[in-house]
Amino acid sequence: MRYTRREIARLALTALPAATLLEHPFEALAQARRPNSVINGVHIGTITYSYRSMPDQSAEATLKYILESGISQIELMNGPAESFAGAPQGARGGGGGGRRGEPPTREQQAAQREAADRLKRWRTSVSMDRFKALRKMYDDAGVKIYAWKALNPNMSDEEFDYVFNVAEALGCTHTTLELPTDVAQLKRIGAFAEKRKIYAAYHTHLQGSMTAFDQAFAASKANMSNVDLGHYVAGTGESPIPFLRKFHDRISSVHLKDRQTPAHGAGNLPWGTGDTPLKEILQVMKKEQYMFPASIELEYDVPQGSDAVKEVAKCLDYCKGALAST
Repeated sequence: MRYTRREIARLALTALPAATLLEHPFEALAQARRPNSVINGVHIGTITYSYRSMPDQSAEATLKYILESGISQIELMNGPAESFAGAPQGARGGGGGGRRGEPPTREQQAAQREAADRLKRWRTSVSMDRFKALRKMYDDAGVKIYAWKALNPNMSDEEFDYVFNVAEALGCTHTTLELPTDVAQLKRIGAFAEKRKIYAAYHTHLQGSMTAFDQAFAASKANMSNVDLGHYVAGTGESPIPFLRKFHDRISSVHLKDRQTPAHGAGNLPWGTGDTPLKEILQVMKKEQYMFPASIELEYDVPQGSDAVKEVAKCLDYCKGALAST
């Protein structure tokens, strides 16, 4: 029995095993359940980067991974979103030299420039209809897109408009990007965010600290934090809880992972085995009623016999356990 694209997408919403979907599609539809990853008032989500090791990176497959993990809200990477909307194939990839460690040839550099130009032309002319359809597909499945990641400080004004247009079409409260150090870039991004009434939330790696966002916050009231709490521990060797308490009103979302302090090797580990005070962080969010989402970001090595979907589900279970106690 053959299914239309719409019917296949609806089948995926059940987040049931593939055999059940194929053998009993209508029963599977009847059993469909909407996920709920709000735990005792704490909004747990994930960034879809967590599923980068999965074989299919389409928006439809990504939705299935999210549902199977039990997640109801996400930060969406640009790959699944733009491929769904019809971005030119190969234009979103990186590309490099012929062999590892070798610089790209002139021909490869030219191909990269052409791919970048092709993507820019597409971005500055594409209709928002497909992004609205993507939002509806996710909304119908019970998954809210609170942020998407595509913004780059070096984009043109037309590309900035595109990023914020997509954020609006997807229903995002903020768009995320890496934290720049150039004050002029921070002011320019902040001005766009203020105009569009959609926050620009900056992500940090090891540079995260109590003062890392000072320039961004000063440059615009629409500049917010998308601080990574695991990277914070690996970079400073300190708890990020003081940061949460001081800047909670300038946080759009946070990333959760379990990393070690520099003294212990700064490694990414399965949750509950590193130095990030995950349980305490979640308890503070519950007690203080912080409403910004906490995004699971899977970065530790996936164990043999498991996959990213199962590991994100384990991280969600950890959050449930951490938030069950007082």
